[in-house]
Amino acid sequence: MSNKIRVLIADDHAIVSQGLTLLLECKPDITVVGQACNGKEAIALFRQHQPDVTLMDLRMPEMGGVEAITVLCSEFPDPRIIVLTTYNGDEDIYRGLRAGAKGYLLKDSKPDELMSAIYAVHSGKQYIPSEVAVKLIERMSNPELSDRELEVLRHMAIGMSNQEIGVDLNITESTVKFHVNRILSKLGVSDRTQAVIVALKRGLANL
Repeated sequence: MSNKIRVLIADDHAIVSQGLTLLLECKPDITVVGQACNGKEAIALFRQHQPDVTLMDLRMPEMGGVEAITVLCSEFPDPRIIVLTTYNGDEDIYRGLRAGAKGYLLKDSKPDELMSAIYAVHSGKQYIPSEVAVKLIERMSNPELSDRELEVLRHMAIGMSNQEIGVDLNITESTVKFHVNRILSKLGVSDRTQAVIVALKRGLANL
């Protein structure tokens, strides 16, 4: 038992969590030590069990995966965390790995690839599939939006006008226009609609 790789699963979908548990428990050298349904639970269970490998969903209620990874990496010297998510936008990948994750897998990956990722990360390596690496390289080459620009962009994504954004963020309409122009320039687009489409595709905003 002591030689088994101890895995913690953090996912807010019970079917996914239980399915992963059944899949992993079939392996003689892996045991699941806990299942969390949000980032706060993941942190509490990690503190309790200190697993060898953690599978972490990105978007969960109460606290998301990136926030949980950030907390765990600040508390523990080398938490071995694999992001396991349905989201493949370059911003999601960038934020997950920047927070300290050692691997990044999509939920439509084959079981053998999940096992390869667990074994690789457990042995101290990173596991980043080629299609994820390509998106990460794209993200690294894009100009970074400031926190304020991201706020404005997310307001644009839900259809708010410059005036409405200004009221909500407590800034002038001319300041909003300045930020919108900077966003269009950085995203390489010519209008707000294109900016929102790019933001949704890259995971910079969601509806």
